[in-house]
This record gives sequence, structure tokens and C-alpha cells, in this order.
Amino acid sequence: MAEDCTDPPDPEAPSERALATRSAPYPMSRLAPRFDLVDIAAEIQRADATVSMVASARLELIRRQILALQEEARAVLDEAARAAELHRARCNFRKLPGNVYHLYRRGEDDRYFSMLSPEEWGGEPPHAYEGSYRLENDQSFTRVDDDGAASR
Repeated sequence: MAEDCTDPPDPEAPSERALATRSAPYPMSRLAPRFDLVDIAAEIQRADATVSMVASARLELIRRQILALQEEARAVLDEAARAAELHRARCNFRKLPGNVYHLYRRGEDDRYFSMLSPEEWGGEPPHAYEGSYRLENDQSFTRVDDDGAASR
């Protein structure tokens, strides 16, 4: 008896057919534009081309950033090697950050720092003058030109 008892359909509820037409991937009316398998394939091909182009552009940007970072890393390593080499120059005094020191070469491998500039030697330093450097707070050296301008 329970099988004979069915509820009458709700007149305001949408029918199954009406729900199916709202979400159908193909036209449900003769007046709707016709979707052809070729059109769908062309749309997929355009989407694939666009996605590929966007991905390629982003990867190219990443490649350029990597190259820039590699160049910057080389510059940092070169600067660190130069600072380490200058710290190995002989020095008979305590170097303090902010001061300018003058590098001279005696012989082939003997480099040393002096507090005296070539001008303070009367224009004739006792050994070959190689440049003036200011010691920075981070223990790096900045080359100081003859006119007092600094350059890394």
C-alpha cells in the first residue's frame, strides 16, 4: 500500500527537462547557434596556444631574472675576493673603518698599506703606488680616486 501512495509533483518546481536545458553543453533550440566538433577543437587549439604563449613569456622572464642574479652573484664574489686580497696586504697598523689607506707594491708579491699618500711622500713614494682605498664598516674596500671620488 505504501507503493500506491506517491506525492503529486510540485507545480512550481522546475522539471528535469528544464534543468537539463539550462546546463546543456550543446544547443537545445533550433534557433541557438550550432556547435560543431570542428569549432570546439579550434577553440581548444586557441586556448592551448594562449596558455603556451603565456607560460613561455613567464619562463622567459624567469630566465632573464636568473641571468641577472647570476651576474649579480659574480659581482659579489669578485668584490669579496678583491676585499680578501686587500686584507692580505701587509699592514703595520690597525685599520679602522672610514679611513683611507694607500696601497703600494714592493717587488713582485709584496703589497702593503700605508697611511701616507703619494703626495705626502713629496710626490715620490718609495715603492710603486697601486691606489687608495677606504675601509668600509662591512670590511669591504672602496677605491678612492685621486680627486677623492669613491668607486667600488
